[in-house]
Amino acid sequence: MSSTSVSKQSRIHPDKLLIAGLSIFILIPLLIFLVIPIVIVLLKSFQIGTDESGKLLWGLENYTTTLSESHFWTVVTNSLSVAVTVTFISVTLAFIFAYAIQRSKMPGKRYFSLLAMLPVFAPSLVQALGLIFLLGRNGIVNRWLDLEIEIYGFWGIVISDVIYAFPQAFLLLSAALAVADARPYEAARMLGANKRQIFFDVTLPSIKFGLISSVFLVFTVTITDFGNAMVIGGDYSVLATEIYNQVSGQMNFNLGSVIAIILLIPVFIAFAIERIADRKQHAIVTDNANPLVPKKSFLLDGSMFIFSTIICSLIVLVIGIVIYASFIKLWPYNMSFTLNNYNFSSQGGYQPLITSVIVSLIAAVMGVIMVIGSAYVVNKSKSYMSDLINFFSILPAAVPGMVLGLAYIFFFNDPLNPLNIIYGTVFILAINNVYHYHAQGFLTATTSLKQVSSRFDETSACLGANLMTTIKRVTLPIILPTILSIGVFFFMRSMVTLAAVIFLVSPTVNMAAVSVMLLDDAGNITQAAAYSTLIILVVLTALILMNLILKFFNVKTRSLIS
Repeated sequence: MSSTSVSKQSRIHPDKLLIAGLSIFILIPLLIFLVIPIVIVLLKSFQIGTDESGKLLWGLENYTTTLSESHFWTVVTNSLSVAVTVTFISVTLAFIFAYAIQRSKMPGKRYFSLLAMLPVFAPSLVQALGLIFLLGRNGIVNRWLDLEIEIYGFWGIVISDVIYAFPQAFLLLSAALAVADARPYEAARMLGANKRQIFFDVTLPSIKFGLISSVFLVFTVTITDFGNAMVIGGDYSVLATEIYNQVSGQMNFNLGSVIAIILLIPVFIAFAIERIADRKQHAIVTDNANPLVPKKSFLLDGSMFIFSTIICSLIVLVIGIVIYASFIKLWPYNMSFTLNNYNFSSQGGYQPLITSVIVSLIAAVMGVIMVIGSAYVVNKSKSYMSDLINFFSILPAAVPGMVLGLAYIFFFNDPLNPLNIIYGTVFILAINNVYHYHAQGFLTATTSLKQVSSRFDETSACLGANLMTTIKRVTLPIILPTILSIGVFFFMRSMVTLAAVIFLVSPTVNMAAVSVMLLDDAGNITQAAAYSTLIILVVLTALILMNLILKFFNVKTRSLIS
């Protein structure tokens, strides 16, 4: 063998081969389970039928038909009205609540924070169920006070979505307010600025990017929400329910795909604006900053305590009434205690709950592997392939779960597709959840890896360790808390998801959240409450167990709910 060929071979370092192999391992599933299915939905929206020979016909007829209907524009107006209203209310309330937690000295902040997160532990439709038990035609408020409050429709969707989106906005705003430099505040006071001027000139500018992110997060979550609108919307249709009606109700897949593509437009716009704002963000707190420590103020602390008590009481009331109703014999006519609601005689009994646990465990394991792998490639490699992985890893944040579920029908239900073998199994449900929530897990993993100094890798290399050894003995142990947090995140979101899996379940492979919707649709509202209670119990149990494990091994980490 010539010296030239030997020198060429020596240039291919084993560490580079490992990164290249990991990149391929991550990129191929992203293409198969995310990019290709979405492209197929786009193509399906242009499919108008077949000719006499069976050849597919393409055109804009589906779009012209949809866009020419007045009902469609009513649905679009409804969706935007709900999304804008919910965004304004949720972000405003979440900002005040986050301010109370991070910038006041009110008592009980830890308990308020935990109570505010209750909606995250339940499917989105649980908020709507709670409102029906409270304010519905047979709700306790209407019956006890002899009122005729009409909760079904616009305001029912808005209130339930506000409760659902509030904790997600709170997490972002709380993180933005948690870290602050005291020096600008001291300088403003020395210059004679009053509290109002300090708030508008110092506080708001310092968290503007967190505020922008929360606005677009809530807008995206609301405009794509399916559960609350389905349960309490009544005749008030939105885009998410319209897709479901077209696909499941009328079996009109082409028009359903058109509406799905149209739903992507406002979500993509919101996502793009949020990304642009994120790129312009710069560090507010430097390494020589003086941390801002809240000072006691009777007026601020008292008012924040009252506000937080009201907010958390409303959340507990809405979630709590669902749990309470699960033990009622016949709501609202026979309010005696019973456990019969937990004896499920329809919807497959407890099997959907067991299936949800299995799917969530698979999603947790797969999700951790894929997002940690993606984040590692993006952080340790600068190449065309890593740029693609970075883009595709964030892309799911702009793809509604219902659209991804519809895409899986078109792609994996094709008998000619070799992967058709996984259609109708727990694996396609788990994979769907992994890529539906991939962006959040990826961003969390990326943030954690960026905090690991490159000196660890350099030191390990100097000691003769290869990249695989460094990953196993250095990188993974350091980011172990993040790995566990991401695993719990995937488990929790898979347990409560509805829109992403609504098109993929079957009578033999069903999910717990879907069973809640079907029980409510069949009029078994107390059994729907019982199933919701079981989901909440499973999620809370998983969180408690993980926190106990972390404490047992003395592993310090952030809250697993964030």
